[in-house]
Amino acid sequence: MTQEPKITFPCDYPIKVIGDGIDGLSDLVLNIASRYDDTLTADKLSERESRQGNYRSITIRFRATGEDQLASLFSALKKHDAVRMVL
Repeated sequence: MTQEPKITFPCDYPIKVIGDGIDGLSDLVLNIASRYDDTLTADKLSERESRQGNYRSITIRFRATGEDQLASLFSALKKHDAVRMVL
């Protein structure tokens, strides 16, 4: 029995990055993610700071073309010291 794919590609895929509350985190995330999606621009990014400013949550609307692309992006984001979690 074959399983249906969970996601139909290509699609707009929301990715949330939680990181340290440092200046420039959104630029860092945008820079890394744009290597995997050349249509990605700053207007597809939203950012929230934690109550005490220790963390930032960045959500991007990413154009996903396949599972390998997503896995590579997640891996690249997780390699940065300021990134705590990628969802």
